[in-house]
Amino acid sequence: MLKLNSRRLATAAALVLAAGTAQAHPGHGAAGFADALAHPFMGLDHLLAMVAVGAWSVAALPAGRRLAGPAVFLLMLLAGVALAWSGVMLPGVEAGVAISVTLFGVMLLAGRRLPAVPGLLMVGAAALLHGSAHGSELVPGTDMLVTASGIALASAVLHALGLMAGIRLQAMGSWATQLTAALLGSSGLVMLATRL
Repeated sequence: MLKLNSRRLATAAALVLAAGTAQAHPGHGAAGFADALAHPFMGLDHLLAMVAVGAWSVAALPAGRRLAGPAVFLLMLLAGVALAWSGVMLPGVEAGVAISVTLFGVMLLAGRRLPAVPGLLMVGAAALLHGSAHGSELVPGTDMLVTASGIALASAVLHALGLMAGIRLQAMGSWATQLTAALLGSSGLVMLATRL
């Protein structure tokens, strides 16, 4: 069973958020570890998607396999960053990122009715788009390992928060999951409308 210490996780999240405001070299854009660490927290679309993946993993996957959703997301996120940094631009990234928030709302609502493999494939496809968006927004020529490490760490914290939220949603009952899914779905549609 997944055990998360909420105080430690809240402290880690606060440190990650604070790190983004501390820049050793102002004026360099999104170039360093602290900037990469803060980057996933800066866009509501990225933040909601990563938290939603954790919550979906609790709702849809067996207790011993709940980390599969975040693991797939992180791997494909980094693949998307690498693609963007190598000059490969995926079409429709911004719209796809917004749609992914709605998709994760639908997936959360479906819970275990959606088989794990198709769910994980959708998580991976969405993560590739999120990674491409992150990679294209960061300053080229920076140390990719440092930047990727910052993005991965921040994303892992968001996934952990999502796992905790998913556990809490289960304890509250189906109405809480349904409400959260509806909020995610509508948020994604609003984001999509602003990008068209």
